[in-house]
Amino acid sequence: MATTISTADARKNFADIVNKVAYGKEPIVLTRRGQKIAALVSIDELELLQQLEDRMDIEDAKKALAEPGDNLSAQAIWQELGL
Repeated sequence: MATTISTADARKNFADIVNKVAYGKEPIVLTRRGQKIAALVSIDELELLQQLEDRMDIEDAKKALAEPGDNLSAQAIWQELGL
C-alpha cells in the first residue's frame, strides 16, 4: 500500500521521501488539497511499468497487423494528414 503525503509536507521532507522510494521501494502518493495528483515510485517500478506498457503495445500491434485489409504506409498517412 502506498503512503500518501501532501505536496507541502513532501517539500519539507523531500530527501527522506526520495530515500523511502529509492531504497525502501515504498511508493508515495502526493496530494494537493486532499486530491491525489502524482506518485513517486522507484526506478525499478518505473522500468517494470514501461516494460509492461511496451508488451501491451507489441500485442496490440500484432493484433492490428493480423486484421484483414490493406496496410497503409506512414508516408501515405502523413500525406493524407498534410504533415
